[in-house]
Amino acid sequence: MPKKVMTMANKIVLCCEKCGARNYHLPAPKDLSKRMELKKFCSTCNEHTLHKQTR
Repeated sequence: MPKKVMTMANKIVLCCEKCGARNYHLPAPKDLSKRMELKKFCSTCNEHTLHKQTR
């Protein structure tokens, strides 16, 4: 079975609000109408912060 390849068209990048580090790359959901915001762990800040989707 061939492996699915993530391209720029079907992935999103999350950026830390506090330090600006771009640490998460996730597959894009099919019905994404607005920018995704998640609370994730930032290894640069060493705490859980809000991560927003970048372009």
